[in-house]
Amino acid sequence: MSAYRPGWQRLLVPPRVDPWLSGALLVLVLIGLAVLHSAAAGDLAVVRSQALRDGAGLVAMLALARVPPARLRLWAPWFYAASLALLLLVPIFGTGRSGRHWLYLGAFYVQPAELMKLSVPLMTAAFLSERVLPPRWGSLAVCAAIIGLPVALIAIQPDLGTAMLVGASGAFVAFFAGMAWWRIGLIAGLGALAAPLGWGFLHDYQKRRLLTFMNPEADPLGDGWNIIQSKIAVGSGGLWGKGWGEGTQSRLEFLPEHTTDFIFAVLAEDFGFIGVCLVLALYLFIVGRSLWIAAEARDSFGRTLGASLALTLFVYVLANGGMISGLLPVVGVPMPLISYGGTSAVTLLAGFGIVLSLAAHRKFRG
Repeated sequence: MSAYRPGWQRLLVPPRVDPWLSGALLVLVLIGLAVLHSAAAGDLAVVRSQALRDGAGLVAMLALARVPPARLRLWAPWFYAASLALLLLVPIFGTGRSGRHWLYLGAFYVQPAELMKLSVPLMTAAFLSERVLPPRWGSLAVCAAIIGLPVALIAIQPDLGTAMLVGASGAFVAFFAGMAWWRIGLIAGLGALAAPLGWGFLHDYQKRRLLTFMNPEADPLGDGWNIIQSKIAVGSGGLWGKGWGEGTQSRLEFLPEHTTDFIFAVLAEDFGFIGVCLVLALYLFIVGRSLWIAAEARDSFGRTLGASLALTLFVYVLANGGMISGLLPVVGVPMPLISYGGTSAVTLLAGFGIVLSLAAHRKFRG
């Protein structure tokens, strides 16, 4: 048995991290920087900026890997309250090109909606961990309030894509808590019946996105331009791609948002079908490894939270991949750890720091 270490000495001990998950995440970060270099036409300032943000995310990941899950459960209400407070400030002090999404905090910008992708599943898992499982209607009603309030605040920014991801992250916690299938079916059915009512609450540009998804060629120089150029980039990559930095769709400015929402189309054009499959396989490995770690967690808090964070990444990839290939509507969801972005990268890596904490404190070692 190791001797007792004072608090300051324990900070010097390297955290026990799962080498497979942490290694896969590091490889994905490096791939993202390489693709960003191509998408930004070799602009090193953009790459350096993202590298600093990724570095901050990796530091947060390693820091959270040291924190026991029991302490994270105690911190969950405070983190949720702080994230919600920042979100409430967005309509007043927020800024952005297409709505209010960002807060300027003096030295940097932060997107509170991204913080909710972490605080909502944390709070939902912490709440359900103290309740009888599987959850009953009373517990589910409280979960709906925990999830619904930030989702509504994000949707009115407007940022429907992020709102859907935040809602999914909380819903996954309830699902993995053992929610009965008949309850899931009933809620899904009611949601499907209420979906047509939501059309009237959509902004005009959101309605155009849905209509464009059905027939992008109806307005090839207007609303259909983005998805048409994205599909051209994906298809022109062929089997092996044109080569790193040789893609023309982004360098000639045909592909919109080629460093953010549509960066995966740049990857497809540069590295082709083979490159896309390898990156998707890496994502699936990260999801699978995280689910395995969650299954080995000590308690329901760790199991539900870890599984939710893993599946949220899967939904991220599914939404962005479907968007750039024309299989899903354009919703402004970035490709995780590949798209340019600060708050999203830090939040995502911090989430996997929680998964690494579960690995370090799970029942079995090895």
